[in-house]
Amino acid sequence: MSAINEIFAYLVQTALSLYLLVMLLRFLFHFARADFYNPISQFVVRVTNPLVRPARRLFPAFGRFDSASLALAVVLQALGIITLLLLHGAGLVGPTLIVAWSVIGVLGLLVNIYFFALLAMIIISWVAPTSRHPALLLLWQLTEPVMAPVRRVLPAMGGLDFSPILVFILINVLQIALRHMAAGVGLHPALVMGV
Repeated sequence: MSAINEIFAYLVQTALSLYLLVMLLRFLFHFARADFYNPISQFVVRVTNPLVRPARRLFPAFGRFDSASLALAVVLQALGIITLLLLHGAGLVGPTLIVAWSVIGVLGLLVNIYFFALLAMIIISWVAPTSRHPALLLLWQLTEPVMAPVRRVLPAMGGLDFSPILVFILINVLQIALRHMAAGVGLHPALVMGV
């Protein structure tokens, strides 16, 4: 692969990956019922609206489940995979395999988003526990739907919250399962984000 092709592949992959990340954040913010008026939420909505609004005709939202954002994330992942296959000179594979790879990649990225959001929440709780920054409020709203059920199972002991440890264990189990699913369908990790 020539230097120009490699640079172009890198730029395309970066642009698609960033937009895919923003699309999944929209899905997660909708799921978590995050503050719509938060400036970060407003940015995510503004950036994704050109694709999400038309897609809502085919994929309406069902309560907390924004099917349009999730479907668009799978499509973006598929476009990224197809682009990388073409740029690397590999032949295209069947559409079923591309959809399987895309779904696994999107699930992997969702798990990674929660991993890093939870990690950020833990660090922030030590460094700036009383901060009211919009990003921190959004992080809390994003992680709370996952943390609340775990806190009910594993309540705080002596003022210490051990629920993040259990969530990290669950995240690692999911990551292992996704890696094995990816290997089972012949997915190369360089083709998708998140796996």
